[in-house]
Amino acid sequence: MTRANQITSPEVQGAGLIRRAGILAAAGLLALLLSCQSAPPVAVPLPATAQVPQGPQPKPRIALVLGGGAARGFAHVGVIRALEQEKIPIDLIVGTSVGSLIGAIYAADVSSFDLEWTAFQLEKDDLFDFGVMNAITGMGFAKGDKLEAWVKGHIKTTNIENLKLPFAAVATDLNWGSKVVLDSGSVARAIRASAAIPGVFQPVQHQGKILVDGGVVDNIPISVAKAKGADIVIAVDISANVGNANITNLVGVTLQATNIMFALNVEHAKKDADVLIAPTGIGDVGMLDFTQKKRCMQAGIEATQKAMPTIHKVIAAWVGAHSKPAPASP
Repeated sequence: MTRANQITSPEVQGAGLIRRAGILAAAGLLALLLSCQSAPPVAVPLPATAQVPQGPQPKPRIALVLGGGAARGFAHVGVIRALEQEKIPIDLIVGTSVGSLIGAIYAADVSSFDLEWTAFQLEKDDLFDFGVMNAITGMGFAKGDKLEAWVKGHIKTTNIENLKLPFAAVATDLNWGSKVVLDSGSVARAIRASAAIPGVFQPVQHQGKILVDGGVVDNIPISVAKAKGADIVIAVDISANVGNANITNLVGVTLQATNIMFALNVEHAKKDADVLIAPTGIGDVGMLDFTQKKRCMQAGIEATQKAMPTIHKVIAAWVGAHSKPAPASP
């Protein structure tokens, strides 16, 4: 080996090592790039999302409870009209006294227009067959035959169980003082019994009992609606102003005593309503004053419109509490 070869050989060897190192580095980088393209993506956990209702939303069974109050019952017509306009569904109607009359008319056709038309035509003489001999020989100033005949002439459905909406009228067992729920049998007879104001109408023999006005024991029968499976109860209170300094005859005494009795049991029962509608400005309308129909209907409309935000809130709360949430994402 020559001296020249001994001097240059290490340089050549160093350059070769550098070249080999560069090739290896390039190959490693290429392999790394290829491995990144073929590697599966890394799962990144997503933040938890709010649960939302799954499937169709449940619907509450809404009951409309209509209290007694004779001529002030025209306010019930306005209430039903406003509820229908706002598309609030009514699944069950329970009524006492005039509440049973208005409720049955609506349950038969489910039309607030027909109800309003019928109510405007209704007059006191259509319902009250007063007679002196009735009071002397019977147990009331009016027999109640006119009332029952009027109902038969205006509600074509004979039996309660065949009405378009589930319906119940509330009466009182005169012998034993118990509440009687009439949810089957004759519509006309049930209304006559439920509206038989003690001392004004004669008691009614029906279903093996002697019955009088349901307001004696429960003038706003919210408990009946809940017992029948109502999820939400909208109750209408048309109680009179109890004060009355213009009592001049036996009928006035009877009606005032009835007003006091009705007002007292309403005060206790109305606390159980989910929504209470109490039309204002009609407390002074006499029980036999049929000249204030329009005023009472308008009061019912206005009171219902005022209560509408509460009604929507109660329905929304029920739906939210009974909706099934969708399963959480993994």
